[in-house]
Amino acid sequence: MLRGRRAITFATMRTSPAPSAGVPSRGAFGWVEDSRRRLDRAGLGRRTTRRVRGGSAVGGSAVGGSAVVGSAVVDLSTNDYLGMSARPELVRASAEAAERFGTGGRASRVVSGGCSVHEELEDALAAFCGTEAALVFSSGYLANIGALTALCRPGSLLVCDESNHASLIDGGRLSGAEVVAVAHADPAATAVALAQKGARRAVYATESVFSVEGDAPPLPPFLDACRSAGAGMVVDDAHGFGLVGPGGRGSLRAAVGCQPDVVGVVTLGKALGSQGGAVVGTRQVIRYLVNVARSFVFDTALAPPSAAAALAGLSILRREPERSRRVLHLATRMAELLADARLPVSRPGAAVMSVRSPSAKSAVEWAGRCAERGVLVGCFRPPAVRDGISRIRLGVHAALSDRDVERAASVIVATRPC
Repeated sequence: MLRGRRAITFATMRTSPAPSAGVPSRGAFGWVEDSRRRLDRAGLGRRTTRRVRGGSAVGGSAVGGSAVVGSAVVDLSTNDYLGMSARPELVRASAEAAERFGTGGRASRVVSGGCSVHEELEDALAAFCGTEAALVFSSGYLANIGALTALCRPGSLLVCDESNHASLIDGGRLSGAEVVAVAHADPAATAVALAQKGARRAVYATESVFSVEGDAPPLPPFLDACRSAGAGMVVDDAHGFGLVGPGGRGSLRAAVGCQPDVVGVVTLGKALGSQGGAVVGTRQVIRYLVNVARSFVFDTALAPPSAAAALAGLSILRREPERSRRVLHLATRMAELLADARLPVSRPGAAVMSVRSPSAKSAVEWAGRCAERGVLVGCFRPPAVRDGISRIRLGVHAALSDRDVERAASVIVATRPC
């Protein structure tokens, strides 16, 4: 359980600070190198990767394996689920928006950073998701933080699934609310926690499709628990939007529809192949966020080329709903192949699944061996996994063939830890 934060007092120093004393010779931040080395020794070190132009391969695996390049790579590490990011329509829309509006957002949208393409995208997202309105943020992470810090405050109760994404966790912490983490995918535990709200405002925050395990617990029982307590519900649909429900219109529309006590968060950087995020809900909620969501008010607007690319991706999704169905088919097939080989694979609710590994070190080595054989997988270790269990994470996408999935599954099975 995480309690509400204490008040922070900001004061202006009016005198020159005294010369520092006792600072180690390595400088005030000399300790960071020791900390980084400890992470490496524990198998928890991370580094950036480099994508090869024109494809999804990277310069080395995400965890430091041998370099893998070329068209023979099977990439299961991407969130580009519908293969939109390299589509000519998105590239062209982005370029045209850059010529018309410039490359950057220039300012906050409450100052002078708004463009017509932002409004067009918001109208299209609301219509697609079946809500009254939408508000675009410069990332999905900031959309979650904006929603929770606006809808919760010190004195509120925020109940969260213990497996929630870091953006929901951080949004809860920043809100100042009392945050109670409940057992994963447990409506009864959620109801018990919400029953403690008393006269306080209360919100339940969850993911629709969880970003590590990939499971998709039914939403209606959680909405029932919220309504019994008079609480609102915030659902992060980052991994369901574009994939789940008829036409890929998302988990909210498929499971609960447009409800005044439900707020959704979608991403533009996964199924739509662009960048950014959005909150969808009632007009009243969206108008409120424009005024009080700090990660919207005090942030530079989403770059117009990104907004235009997302709008083009949404148009393709409407025209080609079979892409979503294809991804769900491939995910089911991958899970079946791994389960048949007796690997501890999760059951995918959309495109994502994971396979548990005995340790962080073994997960890193497993991902490295897969990369050496031309299969890129994600490697999730603490603190990215709340339960402390390291995993390789797999994300299928529409650009894969059935043969790609079979090949990748055989590599994962053949390289599993002993």
